[in-house]
Amino acid sequence: MDDVLSAEMQALSARALQRLRAAGCAIADEAALARLALASDFAIDALIRQPELLPQLQADASAPLPAPMLEADNQGEWARLLRRYRQAESTRLVWRDVVEGADVEEILAGSSALAETCLRLALDALEADFARRFGSVRDADGAPQRLVVFGLGKLGGRELNFSSDIDLVYAYEHDGESDGARSLHAQDYFARLGQQLAKLLDEVTADGFCHRVDLRLRPFGNAGRVALSFAAMELYFQREGRDWERYAWQKARCVAGDIAAGERFLEALRPFVYRRYLDYGALDGLRAMKAMIAAEVARKDMAGDIKRGPGGIREIEFLAQALQLIRGGREPALRRRHLLATLQALAQAGHMEAEAAAALAAAYRFLRRLENRLQMLADAQTYALPEDGLARARLAAALGHADWQALDGVLASQRAKVAEEFDALLAPRRRRTSAGDELATYWRALPDHGEAAQLEAAGFEHATELHASLCDFARAPGVRDLSDAARARLDRVLPALLQQAAASDTPDAVLRRVLPLLHTILRRASYLALLDEQPAALARLASALARSALLGERLAAYPLLLDELLDVRVGGELPDRAAMQAQCAATLRDGDIEASLDALNEVRQALSFRFALALLDGRIDAQACARHLAWLADAVVACVLRLADGELRGAHGAIDGGRFAVLGYGTLGGEELGFGSDLDLVFLFDAPADASSDGARPLDAPRWYARLGQKIVSLLGVRTGAGRLFDVDVRLRPDGAKGLLVSSLSSFSDYQRNRAWTWEHLALVRARAIAGDASLAEAFEALRAQVLAQPRDGGKLVEDVSAMRRKMRAELDRSDAAMIDLKQGEGALVDLEFLLQFLVLRDAGGQRALLASRATGALLDAAQLAGDFDAVVHLALREAHAALLDTGLRCTLDRRPRRAPRDARIELACATIRAATRAQGLGFDQA
Repeated sequence: MDDVLSAEMQALSARALQRLRAAGCAIADEAALARLALASDFAIDALIRQPELLPQLQADASAPLPAPMLEADNQGEWARLLRRYRQAESTRLVWRDVVEGADVEEILAGSSALAETCLRLALDALEADFARRFGSVRDADGAPQRLVVFGLGKLGGRELNFSSDIDLVYAYEHDGESDGARSLHAQDYFARLGQQLAKLLDEVTADGFCHRVDLRLRPFGNAGRVALSFAAMELYFQREGRDWERYAWQKARCVAGDIAAGERFLEALRPFVYRRYLDYGALDGLRAMKAMIAAEVARKDMAGDIKRGPGGIREIEFLAQALQLIRGGREPALRRRHLLATLQALAQAGHMEAEAAAALAAAYRFLRRLENRLQMLADAQTYALPEDGLARARLAAALGHADWQALDGVLASQRAKVAEEFDALLAPRRRRTSAGDELATYWRALPDHGEAAQLEAAGFEHATELHASLCDFARAPGVRDLSDAARARLDRVLPALLQQAAASDTPDAVLRRVLPLLHTILRRASYLALLDEQPAALARLASALARSALLGERLAAYPLLLDELLDVRVGGELPDRAAMQAQCAATLRDGDIEASLDALNEVRQALSFRFALALLDGRIDAQACARHLAWLADAVVACVLRLADGELRGAHGAIDGGRFAVLGYGTLGGEELGFGSDLDLVFLFDAPADASSDGARPLDAPRWYARLGQKIVSLLGVRTGAGRLFDVDVRLRPDGAKGLLVSSLSSFSDYQRNRAWTWEHLALVRARAIAGDASLAEAFEALRAQVLAQPRDGGKLVEDVSAMRRKMRAELDRSDAAMIDLKQGEGALVDLEFLLQFLVLRDAGGQRALLASRATGALLDAAQLAGDFDAVVHLALREAHAALLDTGLRCTLDRRPRRAPRDARIELACATIRAATRAQGLGFDQA
């Protein structure tokens, strides 16, 4: 560092120490005060004005200082008390930063807490004064109301800089009038109160100011009313709210007044800020905001501005908040107010590379500390790097750098990283290919011009029919009524989809399947925006439609599933059983069954869609897909049981000592569920004799649990905005359709031991408890094991199982000479199920390991270990099962009957299963 500058800084520190001693300050650590003097003239001046503060700081500066008391009898001192308190507490923060090296997060949080404290002190005092003069504002029910003060920007995020202004918006919950001798309408009352609050904090007096107050972010800005009712605020945001206001209210937090009312308003405002879908409709607004930032950054006078200049603080904030705005509606974990927490959440969710998030966080900390030091120097709201050599030298030295050049080099490196990430955000769209341009010309000519031959040339087989469909679409009211911006998006999206369809193996199918989806999303501009902005999502859409009619139908019915095409997790590892349970449980809303079912349906739709894509992409095999679908069903049933149980308890009370369990049979029990499969459920309960519920309208245990079972079936079948959860089949309960919906453990046990048919014991092989009381599930497991392991007449068992299978095939098999029924045909999946269930009934008494398994693969493994198959047959049966299951799932996904051509692969699978059944003496294919 230059010797002259070094000497000047030493002299500056010496003068500061001399002034402090002259003011009567007790100096215990000259070195600490020398560092303080180097960093902050403001802090030295404050210590001279309040010398009693220094001993407190030297003893312990970690805790906030005591706040002053603003009371009616010292009203003339309110402004002075607040200003002196703010100066003292700000000096403590300078000391923590400069002398003790506190993290920048602590200083930002401390500055925010200081502003909140001053706001609350001032508002409480003013409210008491207004109550004396005008009374209290009361709503229609006579309840008193308070002003609600929202902090936006950095105050809302608890990351206020040292000398920042505070962005405030005033509101109140209900209209009404004050009850004093001089009555005021709520609007006037709270407007005057808000103005007095701003004046008490903002006005410059002989003691300076407390906090600069900015009220321009309120509805209609400076032209708007100072305070609005919640109803007026909501109406404004519904009719007038713009993207920049959504951006501003992301960080909003109630900081003073009626905090509980403020939280209620913010919750009501959440759908305005965070749309429930991936909000690519906001991109044009965000691009405009980014362009304004970039234009300001390009100004020469901004080069030294660390907030608004290139690579500055504002670019980091915009980058994080833009990603939040787009995705926060679907991902609550991203709804953070604090920037560093937001960067971490974005990285954890996969929306930002971990390395980039870490670099931005480091740059943010560096820039915010530098910003604070710039402002600490003279308590000035500045973001500009100093031009003066001494000021530069002081700043560099106080931050621990050898000289200004060293500090400037680190600053340039940090700003370059920020600028690079900012430039990449919201990158402009890429040009379409020439083929896309031709299809764009064709589309824009419709419906009056354009030729089917153009579609035929692009590779569509039934070009005339498809051309007519596109003409009808172009004439549709939904297309005609689009805004100019939405029409421009459609004019980019539809030709791109035509191009993707033409490049697929099934161009006609893709186009037929995409038109219903487009009809639906015309009313939802954000989804058009998603496809317009994200070529990867559009390509995945075309790929999914090419391979699955079912996914096309679901997308058209529930466009929320389009989000899955862009979700970064869609190509990654699938959630396991525990993750699905947690994700489903998180949808439940206390006291709101309708909202819970809607959210649960959305999760079920999204996850099953994700599993389908994973199967089509070859990332999981058919068995893993079926297992995941069964786990998802388990989680859904457990959630519905919670909802039903809660509703029944609310109406009738609980059964003391009662237990309830849901059993899954069939493909659900065997963890081999298909897409769109119904659920085979059986309900069990156990309760003390003569037990009744303890509510105002008590029910005995059998009726209570019967209603619980009915409620579960009903809730699973309720149609919501996201569809319904599952169709339920309860015919496998004891005595079938004639039996009680819910069985007691004792009656179920008696039935299974003494009256059940052989086919019911076969079904019991795949049964498992999927939800409810764990101890009752264990009791069921013990009963199941005893029933399945009981001695049987081998010849009679062969005869019964063979007869049952032949009867079922005669009624249900849809095979013909060209096609085989993958489920009911000879040697198909049900034959394999019967074979394995037969082996369990025959051998479980001596081979207890057979009792543990339900899924086909696990039963095959257990049967091999029991000696029923050798290794060659075991492997062949596993491969046969995999082939049939995979083919069946793909038929379902493409909305085809579960039948397949008798090609070599399918014939081999069926022949393998037929041979295995015959080897065990079973006559499934004999008259």
